[in-house]
Amino acid sequence: MTTLTVLAIIAVVFVVLFDYTNGFHDASNIIATVIASRAMTPIQAVVVVAIFEFLGPVLGGTAVANTIGNFVDISSLDPVKALSVTLCGIVGAITWNLLTWRLGIPSSSSHALVGGLVGAVVVSSGVEHVVWGFAQLGHGEVTGVTKVLLGLVLSPIIGFCAGFMIHRLMGRLLYRARPSANKHLRRSQWVTSAWLAFSHGANDAQKSMGIITMVLLLGGFLDSFVVPFWVILTCATAITLGILSGGWRIVRTVGFGIYKVRPLHALDAQLTSASVIWAASLLGAPVSTTHVVSSSIMGIGSSEHPKWVRWAKAREILTTWVVTIPGAALVSILAYAVVWIFTR
Repeated sequence: MTTLTVLAIIAVVFVVLFDYTNGFHDASNIIATVIASRAMTPIQAVVVVAIFEFLGPVLGGTAVANTIGNFVDISSLDPVKALSVTLCGIVGAITWNLLTWRLGIPSSSSHALVGGLVGAVVVSSGVEHVVWGFAQLGHGEVTGVTKVLLGLVLSPIIGFCAGFMIHRLMGRLLYRARPSANKHLRRSQWVTSAWLAFSHGANDAQKSMGIITMVLLLGGFLDSFVVPFWVILTCATAITLGILSGGWRIVRTVGFGIYKVRPLHALDAQLTSASVIWAASLLGAPVSTTHVVSSSIMGIGSSEHPKWVRWAKAREILTTWVVTIPGAALVSILAYAVVWIFTR
């Protein structure tokens, strides 16, 4: 077995591991509101979410995978070096995911992946091997890192605004509703939480699908960037197993730490988040489920009682969002430095 083949296998294994950590890291974002509103028990929520999480990447297409697989261009590098750089980027993303999960902080796996890969590529090969996409933006074409960052930056803003408006609308529609309406709102969450899980799977699992396809292309195992079906099934399975493992540390932050969530708040948050994430998936824009769910809860809380929103917790989350890309980049740079030292 050649060095290139061994590196490709290791890289694929680490991407699958990242997909798994993405699953248990983001599980809390999907199930937090449905548990906080007592629409489902934790076991019911995890089972329902896991089923639709698996169906998302299988049925959701590959638009996001195409975006993620092409925001760095290291095809001109020596294949062994290219795979080593990719592996270091994935290590940076995994390490950041595990660190923030351990601390119970809802950070973005998408930001971690972007930061890890960009950091490793820049330090090893130079900025010219990152497809920034700034020049194309002036011609109306959104590509590369620009497309990734626009999706990551705009989605929480849209989530906040949409959550604000949807909750205002739902509040007016249910203005004269009796307390017994909460029973129907809880039942409705079986549909909205399933849609949120499907949308999350369709967006987040595709990120790993794109990286694995890039690895196979760099290793010479594929002739063009086309996601193999076995890659889709592998990533769908990995992220689903991650969901089943759960990320209970972050449930408290998202479900209880931002705003006191009741059945209507939970329904509106799931509806808002699922709509934003699914729309982004269709456009091929990777987004952060953490960003979208958290910002939608903030928008919902702001539309009702702005003073009741725990803005201190929101600032803590925002700080994590800001430092995730450079943090993951730094870890991947350190990983590459170790590789460089031992391979001199």
